[in-house]
Amino acid sequence: MKLYFSPGACSLSPHIVLLEAGLDFSAERVDLRAKLTAGGADFRAINPKGYVPALALDDGSVLTEGPAIVQFLADLAPGAGLLPPVGDAARYKIISWLSFISSELHKNFNAFFNPAASDDMKAHARKILAVRLEYVAAQLGNGDYLEGGFSVADAYLFTALGWADVVKLDLAAWPVLGAYRARIGARPAVQQALRAEGLIK
Repeated sequence: MKLYFSPGACSLSPHIVLLEAGLDFSAERVDLRAKLTAGGADFRAINPKGYVPALALDDGSVLTEGPAIVQFLADLAPGAGLLPPVGDAARYKIISWLSFISSELHKNFNAFFNPAASDDMKAHARKILAVRLEYVAAQLGNGDYLEGGFSVADAYLFTALGWADVVKLDLAAWPVLGAYRARIGARPAVQQALRAEGLIK
């Protein structure tokens, strides 16, 4: 398998999951502005959507969209415990978190990365994010993870919370989120992914 990624983008989530699951893969950086891979290939020929993540499978097919990719990867390595099996209610709680992070956090952070977004759009997104982050902090409470042990949802939430630094969104109002980021960020697989993407030394 090959993961196409851009440093710190939402592709960091499946990058973490690949490492947590102990799966064999390669990774190739994508220049999202030029739509070129590090090897010089037209990324749109790999993923016509033009954005990461994209996971090229051994059969030649390509899987896109982070929440789908991390579920696929978790199912390839059930022993890693990153997603409960089909039919277990706990699985759908984690999928619910993946949906929430995608639609309520990721979507609103996007306003800050869109050069066409107005100041009003960014202010609105900031207001929505504050409400949603308050909810996440309350759900985490004193727990280490979103649901029981570390899961694919935690990889995605960690990735999304990292964007707060980029857009100057102060998380100080939610100390539990800062503690959560530090805890997840200290995991060996997360450290490995961050180093591989050049985000830490």
